[in-house]
Amino acid sequence: MKHGTLINRLAAGAVIAVSLPMFLAGCRKELCYNHFRAVAVNAAWESVWERDYGRKWSLGWDAARWEHEYSEFLPGIPEGMTMLLYEDGKESSKTFFGPEGGEFMINEGRHSLLLYNNDTRYIVFDDLASAPSAKASTTTRTRSSLKELHEGERTINPPDVLYGAFIQDIPEVQLHECHNADVTMRPLVYTYLVRFGIDKGAEYVSLARGALAGMAESVMLRDGSTSEATATILFDCVVKDWGAEADVRSFGIAGFPDKYYGRASAREGEGRYTLNLEILLRNGRMISFNFDVTDQMADQPRGGVIEVGGIELGDEDISNGSGFDVNVSDWGEYEDIDLPIVQ
Repeated sequence: MKHGTLINRLAAGAVIAVSLPMFLAGCRKELCYNHFRAVAVNAAWESVWERDYGRKWSLGWDAARWEHEYSEFLPGIPEGMTMLLYEDGKESSKTFFGPEGGEFMINEGRHSLLLYNNDTRYIVFDDLASAPSAKASTTTRTRSSLKELHEGERTINPPDVLYGAFIQDIPEVQLHECHNADVTMRPLVYTYLVRFGIDKGAEYVSLARGALAGMAESVMLRDGSTSEATATILFDCVVKDWGAEADVRSFGIAGFPDKYYGRASAREGEGRYTLNLEILLRNGRMISFNFDVTDQMADQPRGGVIEVGGIELGDEDISNGSGFDVNVSDWGEYEDIDLPIVQ
């Protein structure tokens, strides 16, 4: 072997030895970061229990008057959320994140994202295969003693805390890029503080429960608008020395486009709303009262305070003598649970 040839081969081997680790390191970095398209969802949560359409509850809340702090009704941050990825308007994948969000891989092209919290019990999701039609409702609940308040309305459980967000268009992500998608998870369910004032005989009340008719049966996940279909929400009350109260969750009034999702404000003069109270007296008798609360709902389409009063229990109601008797077993409720889809 010639001396020059040996030197050349040794030099070439040295170059390869030096370059190989750098090449391998570069490949590993490429594999980790540069061979995929990615989107990072960064979630913020808007904790709101009622929207202001004229009452300004948050500004002038009287904690002594209502026996609650305003903050008591604020929904907490959920434990996790589900993200649906849509390609060409059709659902293509489902990803689960913690409440802060997370990162996922994406194919070439443009996409839409629909997000909602997945720690619910009574929420039922429908039509998720298409973002424009995706909606949420709640399970059926029946009460044997309740006379139909509005003809043909389904009676339901109050929905769980529900948030949602929709991103219409994720820009096309190039290879080796990660697109940051900041989203605000807004409430799709709101709370009404419902109060029944009993002027006479409150001390004879053992149990109380209520129903609110004319409320939205479902909500669209994409924009927060509610269905035209109405439902009657059944709920339990807490007995007070002045009457009874309950904090009732609802999708809000029916057929309502929410301005907080870029839509209109409240519509006045539409819809009818009926509030029912059933009380079980200590003597085993049950009495029912109905109230028209349409006027109170006109400027409270998304949560607020509903208050009725003037209830008086007569001597014939609270006595142990003659009168109408209701079997205590009639106080029981029968629930038809619609099993929610896998979230």
